[in-house]
Amino acid sequence: MMTATVLRSLRAREILDSRGHPTIAVEVTLGAGTRALAAVPAGASTGAHEAHERRDGDQERYHGRGVRQAVQAVEGEIQDAVIGLDAMDQRVVDDALNELDGTSDKSRLGANALLGVSLATARAAAQCQGIPLYRHLGGLTARILPAPFMNLLNGGAHARNRLDVQEFMIVPSGASTFGEALRWGAEIFHVLADLLAEAGHGIGLGDEGGFAPPLDSTEDAIEFLLRATERAGYQPGEQVGIALDAAAGELLDNGRYRLKGEDLALEAGGLAAYWTALVDRYPIVSIEDPFGDDDWNAWQAFAATEGNRLQIVGDDLFVTNVDRLDRGIRDRAANALLAKPNQVGTLSETLDAIRTAAAAGLSVIVSHRSGETEDTTIADLAVGTGSGQIKTGSLARGERTAKYNRLLAIEDELGSGAQYAGWQALRRGR
Repeated sequence: MMTATVLRSLRAREILDSRGHPTIAVEVTLGAGTRALAAVPAGASTGAHEAHERRDGDQERYHGRGVRQAVQAVEGEIQDAVIGLDAMDQRVVDDALNELDGTSDKSRLGANALLGVSLATARAAAQCQGIPLYRHLGGLTARILPAPFMNLLNGGAHARNRLDVQEFMIVPSGASTFGEALRWGAEIFHVLADLLAEAGHGIGLGDEGGFAPPLDSTEDAIEFLLRATERAGYQPGEQVGIALDAAAGELLDNGRYRLKGEDLALEAGGLAAYWTALVDRYPIVSIEDPFGDDDWNAWQAFAATEGNRLQIVGDDLFVTNVDRLDRGIRDRAANALLAKPNQVGTLSETLDAIRTAAAAGLSVIVSHRSGETEDTTIADLAVGTGSGQIKTGSLARGERTAKYNRLLAIEDELGSGAQYAGWQALRRGR
């Protein structure tokens, strides 16, 4: 007789992400009949060292972006390899997935196929126990609600405008609860729409739900965020911080960082001075990927001078990979990790990266991707690991608000036991 928690069958299908591109959803069925579904996101701005998605390359379907091969892999050799394994032992399942793929970058079967199975397995294990996913991941001590990094203005690879910086975010860390932080963010979002309209700008949305107006410079964008915050009745720097995702690897061109919107071409030292000048002038609390993926010397120098007053976040630098993270810790290249499950391909490896960062004193932000789905796993992951910070986009578009609404439900479920991370989470790595 089949044990209640062992993997009995896998199903997969091709679905659409929030940008209208195909991605994969995987359903796991356990021995007792428990079923759980997970959907996998995809990034537009991807690090060179990320695990590889499996795409069909058939230009007759979805311009080559179809994932039918990944679906077939899940229902074929992946299913054959994991059937009979216990969903309660996530590590054994994920190790079997990695061994089956046999490559360091998940390029044979695809990180999208592997992650779908991995996340669906965790969800099924939680359901079989009758507990929420965050409790399955973090145990009885999981109670910290993360400070949200809300992407209100989109640029770079996420919008068709002149802004070189990819994300301009607010962080309502001065709130007393997650629900209050979410309300502050929503109020600022709508005030920002009014301000942009008053200035004659359209209020169309970028990939992550933030506005994508034709602003001329990074400072113009920051000034709009500050004015919106103040008009909404909140104090920049005291109640609400500013965070940037530079995605600077996207700016590299023949050894220089080219900010085309501002007609600048800078060496690493010049770009560091550019960031420092912004931090001197504005209440910026966090900068993600201020330099390229392999510009280690620039990261080290910037962290040495600015790391005590600023969260310096490695996304494309670390790609949620423990080996690259270990180097960053040794070199003191950053003081924070951005954790994206689909960068590495399994839940266990994501948890390894989060624990490694936390043990070394780095802060952690659990993150979405620009091509998202309605899957809310990262909300539970943030609470389950106690990361204290989350990026899941703006206050519009259902694939973004699904995560916020899940966090509201978790906060309600925890009741008086819930703790909002607030400013403390940003100061953890500094």
